[in-house]
Amino acid sequence: MDARAAIVTGASSGIGLAVARMLGEQGYAVTLAGRRPDKLDAAYEQLRGDGLDVQPIVADVGDEDDVVRCVAAHREAYGRLDVLVNNAGVGIGESIGELRTKALDIQLATNLRSIMLFYRESLAMLTAAAAEHRNALVVNTASIAGKQGQAWLSVYSATKSGVVGFTQAMNRELGGLGIKSTALCPGFVDTPMTDFVKERVPPEAMIQTSDVVASVRMLLALTPGCVIGEIIFERPAGDGSLG
Repeated sequence: MDARAAIVTGASSGIGLAVARMLGEQGYAVTLAGRRPDKLDAAYEQLRGDGLDVQPIVADVGDEDDVVRCVAAHREAYGRLDVLVNNAGVGIGESIGELRTKALDIQLATNLRSIMLFYRESLAMLTAAAAEHRNALVVNTASIAGKQGQAWLSVYSATKSGVVGFTQAMNRELGGLGIKSTALCPGFVDTPMTDFVKERVPPEAMIQTSDVVASVRMLLALTPGCVIGEIIFERPAGDGSLG
């Protein structure tokens, strides 16, 4: 059994890959969950080639069976779970008058329902880890759009607002067990997910994945008596908008 272990969803690129690397470098065994086999394999080979203890699990977190299978595979491989990073997400921009039900359902399932399912499936392992060190951690990637709803991204904003609210509820429900939850609420982060806006906002002017990694590293260093329920990342303009 490994000394510490973590699951990171959306681990094929961007924030998820960067956080998974940091966890691996800090000695965690990490299950990398991703939807696309080619991207996931590339991420796995990269991290494994650097000597990190990782395993890839192809999973669509919007599918309940895939969530159950992912957590079961992690349990089988590592036997414990100290950190859960619910990072997988999708944003589909549409005006409300043109909203497609399929796009609505994909965002609800991926961005919000999956987080609830991962908590449910992971609870026994998180509780066992918390009984050891009172510092089990769940990090939920929300968005600044979850703090201030954005036109054209209304469903995405609603799901991310739900992530913030659910994180608050989990701290109240599970905090006494030693399980902490934090919602990360960044504006535009320089990842493939923000390629659509990079003609207007250059990548170097965006929040960097290293900024998000630094925040998770800080959360790992907190004492059991300290919980940070939410972190908001803004660009220097500070107007609270995505851009």
